Amino acid sequence: MVHADASNFAQGVTKQQAYDQVLLQAEGLFDGQRFYTLDATASPEKPRLILGPFQGKVACQTIWFGRGVCGAAASTKTTQLVQNVDEFPGHIACDGDSKSEIVVPIVVDDKVVAIIDVDCACLEGFDEIDQAALEKLAALLARSCDWS
Repeated sequence: MVHADASNFAQGVTKQQAYDQVLLQAEGLFDGQRFYTLDATASPEKPRLILGPFQGKVACQTIWFGRGVCGAAASTKTTQLVQNVDEFPGHIACDGDSKSEIVVPIVVDDKVVAIIDVDCACLEGFDEIDQAALEKLAALLARSCDWS
């Protein structure tokens, strides 16, 4: 199942082919864009993320590092691939329809500057293909944006 509704794909396209297309398109779209980004006004001792441009239902405006799936990705600097959000300790339920989630940190100079957060209405909605493609997207964002 391809998790994208903002691009048009040929019938029968594989998930990998869809990600290849999205990544190619993204190269021209991300200059100056933000997602959940590091809140520059927060203290270094208690960092938090703030919501930037996004697509979807209402979302949390701030997330402290270490809280929920997004905060776990931010504090550990590692991708969080959650097959069932109800089984994730401390999951923040902004969207009651969300059943699985993948969160990928965007890291610049060993510092989390933002995250990519994608929810799915199906259990086990993401796999290693999603993770690899979104990690490539995070790397693209890390080098394509001015994060200062």
